[in-house]
Amino acid sequence: VQLQASGGGLVQAGGSLRLSCLASGSIFSINAVGWYRQPPGKQRELVATITSGGNIAYADSVQGRFTISRDIAKNTVILQMHSLKPEDTAVYYCNVKGVPYRGYGTRDYWGQGTLVTVSS
Repeated sequence: VQLQASGGGLVQAGGSLRLSCLASGSIFSINAVGWYRQPPGKQRELVATITSGGNIAYADSVQGRFTISRDIAKNTVILQMHSLKPEDTAVYYCNVKGVPYRGYGTRDYWGQGTLVTVSS
């Protein structure tokens, strides 16, 4: 599976951005799709995720401001971000947790990352 993220950029605090992740290639099954981010000088952290069953989870820091959604027909995962804060500044990565072939274990697939910069 190849993941292509887009939609990052520079925005003022309080603004909005929409990140998209397009998946291509084949995979046996998907357990979850989501977004992670890595702020400058910090470790990568979970932002939001959707399981194959449709369960959604958000980091506490983005709850109520970010919305994750998926378009299965278009192989796309969207992260809509509102009320952005300077602390949301990070490289955002889309992620797929899936099984590449029948009988294999679950592995992580990562996009190339897209930079979101929120100015104060």
